[in-house]
Amino acid sequence: MREVAQQASVSVATVSMVLNDNPRISKATQIKVRRIIDKLGYRPNRLAQSLSSQYTRVLAVLLPPLRHAFSDPYFGELLSGICDRADRLGHKVMLESAKPDFLRERKHMELFERRFVDGMFCLGVNDRHHFIKDFAAAGFPMVCVNNYFPDLKLDYVVADYRSGAEQVMNVLLQLGHKKIALIAGASETQTIRDIMGVYSARMGDAGFETDESWIADGRFTEEGGAAAADEILERHPETTAIFACNDKMALGAMHRLVELGKNVPGDVSVVGFDDIQQMAFVNPSLTTVHLPLYEVGARACELLVQRVRGKAQKVAERMPAHLVLRDSTSIVSGRGQ
Repeated sequence: MREVAQQASVSVATVSMVLNDNPRISKATQIKVRRIIDKLGYRPNRLAQSLSSQYTRVLAVLLPPLRHAFSDPYFGELLSGICDRADRLGHKVMLESAKPDFLRERKHMELFERRFVDGMFCLGVNDRHHFIKDFAAAGFPMVCVNNYFPDLKLDYVVADYRSGAEQVMNVLLQLGHKKIALIAGASETQTIRDIMGVYSARMGDAGFETDESWIADGRFTEEGGAAAADEILERHPETTAIFACNDKMALGAMHRLVELGKNVPGDVSVVGFDDIQQMAFVNPSLTTVHLPLYEVGARACELLVQRVRGKAQKVAERMPAHLVLRDSTSIVSGRGQ
């Protein structure tokens, strides 16, 4: 640091403040110092920095203990957004799994109490994850990513599921569908309840009677989507459209419909939710709601760092979603009129 300071004609304290992104340092001085840092190949000791300052520059991601979570496109997009933005902001990211032993030993709180991390992201959490209340009580910097808890004072960044569901229902109703079924996921998740609320309200406003028999739980998986499609068609063989709350369930439903000799979309239209990359390349390509998952992760990271640095205002943001029309939806056939 002394060598950097000497070549940049500044004090060692100024070099330290540049490394810690202190806003008191002018842009011109920051650029000059960082050029010398790059020229000399200097790398600060982050452990020493964390011990001598109030920040560790480490953020934790807490994931539910799901199989293949890291290969799942949904979690992959969120994590990519978080990690890319954290790197740009000079922070490291550590990953933790909320396994029963981890929670029982209160290690999720120990990360803060022992100053291992500055802040935390919670992904894939829902009402069944009671540990989330620990963060609300303690007031540590934590952001829920792509879900939220209306009854708890927790920060969140989420895609606009309500708007996405409204767009789906608008299109299906405009295409003449009256017999629309819903494949939901865990109702313990607020965003899924948002979709279910829009579905029920729009069906009622259009004058079409629906009850719980038109809704099946697809467990967020392809296998669950296929089983849910079976349930729905057994109860309502007159179904002309299936709205699935994620793309995996929509893919499973389409696969099962084809096995049953149904044409998609000629007999049954199918709509998904997420717009994971592969859905443009299935046959037929899937109509789905595009969720800006990468952007949600990146924005959550920006806001968490601001919160760590003392921002007092509550973080509560919804990011816009939009419907992507592809080949799995069409005007209802004559039998569905």
